[in-house]
Amino acid sequence: MTNPLLSLQLPLPFDVVEPEHIVPAISEHLRKARLALDNIATTKEVDYESSFEALEKATERLELSMGMVEHLESVQTSDKLRAAYNEVLPGVSEFYSSIALHPGVYQTLQRFAEYAAEHNQALKLNSSQLRFMKKTLEEFERHGAKLNSADKSKLQKVDRDLSEKTTAFSQNVLDGANDFELIVEKSRLKGLPEFAIIAAQESAEAKGKSGYRLTLQAPSVVPLLTYAEDPSLRMEVWRAFNARGRGKNDNLPLVKEILSLRKKRAQLLGFKNFADLATVDRMAQTGEKAAQFVHELREKTQGAFEREQKELLAFRRELEGETAPELNPWDVAYYAEKQRRKLYDFDEELLRPYLSASQVLRGAFQLAEKLYGIKIEDVELPLWDSSANGHRITSRDGVELGVFYTDLYPRESKRDGAWMHGLVASTPPTPHVALFCLNAQPPTKTAPSLMSFRDVETVFHEFGHLLHHCLSEVSVRSLACTRVAQDFVELPSQIMENWCSEKEALDEFALHYETGEKLPQQLVERMLTARNFRAASAQMRQLGFAAMDLALHREFDPEGDVDPNTFANGILEKYSPTKLPENYALIASFSHLFSHPIGYAAGYYSYKWAEVLDADAFSRFKKEGLFSPRVGQEFRKSILSRGDSADPLELFKEFMGREPQVEPMLARQGLIPSA
Repeated sequence: MTNPLLSLQLPLPFDVVEPEHIVPAISEHLRKARLALDNIATTKEVDYESSFEALEKATERLELSMGMVEHLESVQTSDKLRAAYNEVLPGVSEFYSSIALHPGVYQTLQRFAEYAAEHNQALKLNSSQLRFMKKTLEEFERHGAKLNSADKSKLQKVDRDLSEKTTAFSQNVLDGANDFELIVEKSRLKGLPEFAIIAAQESAEAKGKSGYRLTLQAPSVVPLLTYAEDPSLRMEVWRAFNARGRGKNDNLPLVKEILSLRKKRAQLLGFKNFADLATVDRMAQTGEKAAQFVHELREKTQGAFEREQKELLAFRRELEGETAPELNPWDVAYYAEKQRRKLYDFDEELLRPYLSASQVLRGAFQLAEKLYGIKIEDVELPLWDSSANGHRITSRDGVELGVFYTDLYPRESKRDGAWMHGLVASTPPTPHVALFCLNAQPPTKTAPSLMSFRDVETVFHEFGHLLHHCLSEVSVRSLACTRVAQDFVELPSQIMENWCSEKEALDEFALHYETGEKLPQQLVERMLTARNFRAASAQMRQLGFAAMDLALHREFDPEGDVDPNTFANGILEKYSPTKLPENYALIASFSHLFSHPIGYAAGYYSYKWAEVLDADAFSRFKKEGLFSPRVGQEFRKSILSRGDSADPLELFKEFMGREPQVEPMLARQGLIPSA
């Protein structure tokens, strides 16, 4: 039997990879990667090709094969695939953590770095190669290259355990979501938009059941919490959604173990806490600086946040009388939507018929074509599911820059959320390969997929990540694409969301799915007027996640008696619009923090950090032209094409001509007057 994972070539053979391919292929790639490391360690050559370049090449095939396996486990998992993935994961994790601990490899790298420092002019190394050398040696040291043998063994065990436990966390969240379904009568769905009712009916039919089926997938949960008039139904679904990861396989013990392992890792490497380890190579540089950033934004937001909560409770009592109770968490979205409709005469569901998935996707593509001088076309590629699609990016002169995939709709075999995955990070002229996934409202029997406005922003966001990957022109693979500081990586994604709120951009893709009519000017104006409704609450929600994340990784003692959920809730309560109920356990399903050994751990603040950058950078487009090819090309040249080939602050200053300013973000949110 031919194993497609052993000899991967483009296009990637997603349609023929089977679970039984995984263990033998990954085992063979591991064997070859270990041999490559041994060759680096024993080489007598003193040159870039046999040291740093050889290190890059050593893991390339393993990285690609494992990336495909990880992707399939995320989008088309099965019991057999999961078992195979779980079987190879510990060995892969242990191998990667062993690279920096390989004394011979480190010595070879050091030897050439010292030689290069003396003979740089003769060697003619470019700036990316020099930066790669410097960052690689620093990374080796942060991963234990200077530890003694005993501590190196401890670190490898920590990394192996982290991979196993974070994978278990992720799988428990998926299983917890899939274990839930609620079959209800139509009368309980009063208030829901018609599309949501139809989707619930079709979901029940697909399972051979009568009635209306509710799940914990976002297209089911979000409309219900926003529109369902039945408070007991909202409460039941909200509690179930926030109980993912608390079932037969409880994630809370895993959270404590993961935090303990991260702390051990940081202390083994000489850091006070994991936040300091995680941020040392980011723009923030320290956990304290990241926490200070969050604190300062909270202070700027607190007054408006408190005012919004008073206004929402007053609105409820205006509707239901002065004896109406305080709001519960499952009430907030429902009453906020009613309040927004009254204040702005705006129902976000009126947008949905104008936001068909195919048109939204085409709108994102056309924007990139205008700004960055590229062409995007649909192509046939081997796929993992018939609902996914393939695309190609070329330059205006026909050079292929990359191929990518889109997968927009939920399945029980697919994890929740949205993400971009860079499968192949190349160096010119080899094309890149990437994909992005959503879990938007799927098509029904009577209508195409009609997106919420948040789904539209998510498409543009993930596509921004993908452009950052596919437009990279960096000559060193390890510095290419999105392999940048985590608090910089969200700039190319978040800036794309800005065009979703511009009428000129909306006119390109917001077309009624039946009539082709453009989104009416009046509706756009009402949407924009309502855009900053409860902006302070939205900001405080994100800041709460960031503060909780940093505190867990800076202050919490995982060896102490305090439960991590109690600790986390004590922080989240300060940022919540309502009191949190007993047994609330957000962290049990917080995949951003706990489904990967590193992931966004001690890095959730990055979203707000990058939002400062994106609002500031977008102000230049607003000033000089939304579709200005000149500004677009400068953004591509300074940001999208450069990866981590230079310091991110320097790249930002190259585009803007100055350091970033927080005022454009606060003005965009309506928290301070516009300049």
